[in-house]
Amino acid sequence: MDLLRGTVRSYLSRRPSATWADFAQALGVAGLAVPEEYGGAGCGPEEVASVARELGRALSPQPFLQTAVLAVEALKRDGDREARERLLPPLAEGSTTATVIFASPSYLPGPTPQNHLELANGSLSGEAPYVLEGDLVLVYAGGHLAEARPAAREPYTTMDTTRPLSRLVFDRTPATILGGDAHMEEVRALGIAALAAEQAGGAERCLEAAVEYAKQRRQFGQPIGAFQAIKHKLADVALLVESARSAALAAHESATNAAIAGAYCGDAYLRAAGENIQVHGGIGITWEHDAHRYFKRATSDARLFRTPREHRELLARELF
Repeated sequence: MDLLRGTVRSYLSRRPSATWADFAQALGVAGLAVPEEYGGAGCGPEEVASVARELGRALSPQPFLQTAVLAVEALKRDGDREARERLLPPLAEGSTTATVIFASPSYLPGPTPQNHLELANGSLSGEAPYVLEGDLVLVYAGGHLAEARPAAREPYTTMDTTRPLSRLVFDRTPATILGGDAHMEEVRALGIAALAAEQAGGAERCLEAAVEYAKQRRQFGQPIGAFQAIKHKLADVALLVESARSAALAAHESATNAAIAGAYCGDAYLRAAGENIQVHGGIGITWEHDAHRYFKRATSDARLFRTPREHRELLARELF
């Protein structure tokens, strides 16, 4: 696993602007979770989490989460054989990107925007307000997993430029039924687990940056890291980062673990990114420094599937 992480980290440091096709083909990450019979590596969630963690550290805009995790898992678990044979090979080789739209549960608390989609008589209507970018659009609606080309894509101008989002509109759009939706929540949970790994990686990098700066920046004749206030701040963040790593490592084991990781890693990343800015002081709020980019990514990640608060409310609903 360390070798995989090191390889991904080295590639991202050398080619941060590589296309998805180049990144996928050079390292084989697009087909990491694709079964070997469809051209993939047949790896499991641990390998997926390792790649996601490095992408989070580097603030990479690669569409790994929606393509290599969500779309692949949706097809593996709910797609019929024809759909798997047709769609998994191009996903595995990195020649196409994909995204998945989930049906919104009626019991979802909080302010998360809902997807309003209706699948009937082979056509799809409605809208999904916030969707990750992807050429191939897979939709869970009406008890099915379907493929549909949206009638309109409206990209947003987002503060977090590393995670593009669009509004997709469907207007009696022809839809190809690919299978059922029996494993939709499992697919969503695996997406949350991969996102938690990204968040843990981002939080880890924020801590490293803050520690590096605290050793270099001098005030009153000594590094600011020698001051008790900075020591306590960094120690608190170190505890959060270690705990986030542990939560992310176990996230794939069950939907409950995924919700725990979604709640904890989301909050940990926000705290680590915020404290990184505080430790850097004035330079931390400048446009030229990377600190604000991590904070924006932490903020957008904390709302991508569900907010940390919504994860906790769903956990309370399940457990109590």
